[in-house]
Amino acid sequence: DAGVHSKAWYAATCDRKMAEDALYRSNKDGSFLIRKSSGQDSRQPYTLVVFYNRRVYNIPIRFIESTRQYALGREKCGEERFDSVAEIVENHQRTSLVLIDSQNNTKDSTKLKHIVRVS
Repeated sequence: DAGVHSKAWYAATCDRKMAEDALYRSNKDGSFLIRKSSGQDSRQPYTLVVFYNRRVYNIPIRFIESTRQYALGREKCGEERFDSVAEIVENHQRTSLVLIDSQNNTKDSTKLKHIVRVS
């Protein structure tokens, strides 16, 4: 268990479209939630969905079997690893999260500020 099920930011029954719609409705930079990933892949169990600058970013949360830890996005050298998904959220409520727009090849950053509930 990644420590997500009791958290306000975890949208258990939410798919990608519902998550994106909820964040667009919130329309606040730093709005976020975590949902189950669309693909049922144990190595990428969750997705962090963040709203910033009128865009929604879906950032995969990977599970690293060898260390039993979690990390964001694609595997990279020197990446930050966390013992739980909750630690990722707590960390990025304090420190900015880099948002990479692969279509426009731009980088932004924001902290996780507003929990969005999906109704």
